[in-house]
Amino acid sequence: MLKNNKRETVKNSTVLTEFYLKTFNLSTKGQLVVFVLVLLMYLLAVLGNVTIVTLVSLVSKLQTPMYLFLCSLSVQDIMYVSAFLPKLLAITITGDTSITFSGCITQIFLFTFCIGTEFFLLTSMSYDRYVAICIPLHYPLIMSKKVCALLITVSWFGGFLNAFVFNMMVSHLTFCNKQKINNFFCDVIILLKLSCSDITYIMTLFIPLEAIALGFLPFILIIISYIYIISTILKIRSSSGRLKTFSSCSSHLTVVVLFYGTSMSLNMKPKSENSLEIDKVLSVIYTGVVPMVNPLVYSLRNKEVLKAMKSIFKKIK
Repeated sequence: MLKNNKRETVKNSTVLTEFYLKTFNLSTKGQLVVFVLVLLMYLLAVLGNVTIVTLVSLVSKLQTPMYLFLCSLSVQDIMYVSAFLPKLLAITITGDTSITFSGCITQIFLFTFCIGTEFFLLTSMSYDRYVAICIPLHYPLIMSKKVCALLITVSWFGGFLNAFVFNMMVSHLTFCNKQKINNFFCDVIILLKLSCSDITYIMTLFIPLEAIALGFLPFILIIISYIYIISTILKIRSSSGRLKTFSSCSSHLTVVVLFYGTSMSLNMKPKSENSLEIDKVLSVIYTGVVPMVNPLVYSLRNKEVLKAMKSIFKKIK
């Protein structure tokens, strides 16, 4: 085994067991700034989402379908930021950009698992808002705790199943000669392009099907839900009534715009060598900023969450 890049020779081919991540091209001071910003981002994301999970768990008034979905989304966000940002922090402070193949596979699994789960959860939350606003009299019957638990379970299982299948395919690929991944985490597409195995079936069949099932269809369902929601809101005669009703779904809509906006910006933008640094910035927004902003959006724009926070603080005092 060669020590410089930890390669193994299998069946007369050189197979890589370690990769090197290429982070931002910055000076030492720039790296320090990145470290501080990423650390703050990570701490705020974890703290904010842990706060949401704690509030929903402790305050009985928040144990309704909307907040149970939010709690599940927060758990997923904690897993998501913890999969990437600690590694970026370690790279900026130590300068060691190496990551093992098993580490890459773990990152890819968590990435696909969390992204798929979030798509499904956001879709379930839009359905919850549709029922609450468009057919409020039937809300307790339609969105019972059993239905809520079923939707959350399906969301997590769907994300897990997709991640498991995708990881099984990637883990059996052979990677040789090229070691550098031009991103601060194991980007799925970049990693596939580094493979010397035949990835035609993954690139032309599995990924397009995955994009439709996990991205396009949930997005269409969310759009349909909000068409009905907006139509119902416009029928309300009083402006105060319209504002109050819209405020009940504005937080979810904001999160959807942030999540889908950064996702489409990152994945639909034309790829070129000159845009790789921009891709890294968008990746930071996608993996760090969005999970950090989610709990802020729901807490700052939601009176029930703020009341729950105040009641908990009073009990602590």
